[in-house]
Amino acid sequence: MMLLDHRTDMLGVVAIARAVRSGRLSALALLESRLARIERLNPSLNCFTEILADRARREAGAVDAMVAAGQDPGPLAGVPFGVKDNYDVAGRVTTAGSIINRDRPAAVGDAVLLRRLTASGAVLVGTQNMDEYAYGFTTENAHYGPTRNPLDRERSAGGSSGGSAAAVAAALCDFSLGTDTNGSIRVPASFCGIFGLKPTFGRLPRSGTFPFVHELDHLGPFARGVADLALVYDVIQGIDQGDDACAQRPVEPATPMLGEPWQGKAALLTGWFEAKADRQGRAAAAQIAEALGANARVELSRAAQARAAAFVMTSASGANLHRESLRRRAADFDPATRDRLLAGALLPADAVLQAQRVRTLFREQLMSAFRQHDLLIAPATPCAAPLLGQATIEVEGYAVPARPNIGLLAQPLSFVGVPIVSVPIMGERLPIGVQLIAPPWAEARALQAAAHLERLGIAGAPEDLPC
Repeated sequence: MMLLDHRTDMLGVVAIARAVRSGRLSALALLESRLARIERLNPSLNCFTEILADRARREAGAVDAMVAAGQDPGPLAGVPFGVKDNYDVAGRVTTAGSIINRDRPAAVGDAVLLRRLTASGAVLVGTQNMDEYAYGFTTENAHYGPTRNPLDRERSAGGSSGGSAAAVAAALCDFSLGTDTNGSIRVPASFCGIFGLKPTFGRLPRSGTFPFVHELDHLGPFARGVADLALVYDVIQGIDQGDDACAQRPVEPATPMLGEPWQGKAALLTGWFEAKADRQGRAAAAQIAEALGANARVELSRAAQARAAAFVMTSASGANLHRESLRRRAADFDPATRDRLLAGALLPADAVLQAQRVRTLFREQLMSAFRQHDLLIAPATPCAAPLLGQATIEVEGYAVPARPNIGLLAQPLSFVGVPIVSVPIMGERLPIGVQLIAPPWAEARALQAAAHLERLGIAGAPEDLPC
């Protein structure tokens, strides 16, 4: 039986599942070590909103029992994971980061992706902190407190899936699920120095999650390594009739492509994506471009319009969803969330119509670029993680409000639903993410490029874990 020590914290999804399935590692013993680590570190990091220890012990015990009986528990056997607090978990209220949602009934079942994970042997350890209603980029939640970056506890973990990213970065769990409407997977992945995947819009069913913007919401995983990310992604793929936006496409595994050499044609995005990034972000993207042999440069001239249009659609759709709560319980919102939603409620209909037109034009421009290139490269965030409470960041030499502008490099691309992997590049002090942007349904291509960068030692999560 494998001994549990600090090295076990770094094993990762693939290695853990292999060890558990072979009987060399007990799922229950591993879980207890993760729970002990959570007990020690979560009070200062604030990644989890609820620890589901009893459920986790039942699931881990069932995995060990299957192994003892000579049965295969599944490809994620015994792997501890967490989910953002807008995923339904049977028997608990899905708060979505809000105190208003506490009055909702408890979920009668797990979200679809959660069911797929536990059916594959993964062990749910808890729900994770987020910006209220997923409307933010810093996970500075007025109700549940801020999540702190494990690499520097004075800094933001990003958002809105900040608790999910920080928990993986701190090895409190081995992967997690987040959501991404305007960048809420890629931003925290960038700040916390881990890998994150935003699949194609419609690739993964959203059934059993609390919505934000129906036309823009994506679900996706975080992990510390590319093979781990790809394995989780492969497990959660599949058609579901409960989400009318879920594409009727068969599972297209990404894992088999990871070992193949990268031979694609990549290009570096310039213009908006270069100008809005700081020196570290530009250098990281250039380093990735060189490693992938990307000599070409592409400018998407409508990126600024797309970002503005994404703001309009997000505000208007979010305001419509929460209209009744805004009318009856405005004082119970996080003030920052409430003010943005109220502004969205005042938008004229023609602004939303124009935003939809910009979306079509920007998608056409992006698809034109993909007719010549297999992959596009851009920084994920305009800077590395800012301090918690920091009011402004610098963009193009000007101080701009931090919370709405942290996602300015991610928003235009969420807007058109293409798949993106955020890969971590370590700087002198803090990491920053780079987006590997692929055509629709080409998640495997972006993951293959990420695996190539990981093998070269260019992209990777920090090896030193918080203690």
